[in-house]
Amino acid sequence: MTEDKLKAAQLELHSETARIAWRDLQRFFAQGKVLQVESGVDLVLTAAYFSIDAADQIKSLLDSDDLYPVPDSVAREWYDADQELWSVVVAPFVLVQNADDNSLDQPG
Repeated sequence: MTEDKLKAAQLELHSETARIAWRDLQRFFAQGKVLQVESGVDLVLTAAYFSIDAADQIKSLLDSDDLYPVPDSVAREWYDADQELWSVVVAPFVLVQNADDNSLDQPG
């Protein structure tokens, strides 16, 4: 992994990150394609790891429980609360993070 590729991926993905209602992600959740990024973990950096196929970094996030499939109980809570989330698509996955957990409103 080169730092230049990682930075380029981050810049591109930052512009593709958007708020979305959890209800709009139900089809992807049902397909097992929604991964939650833990609060305090950089959503865009995590997406960039997927974008450049940085398997070691992705494995590290999975192993540390900073990245995981959205649990059914959380999915129900988000649905009932009509939760809004930050999201970014890195095919075939949609990465999400609670919109209140970070400051993606301000470009980094």
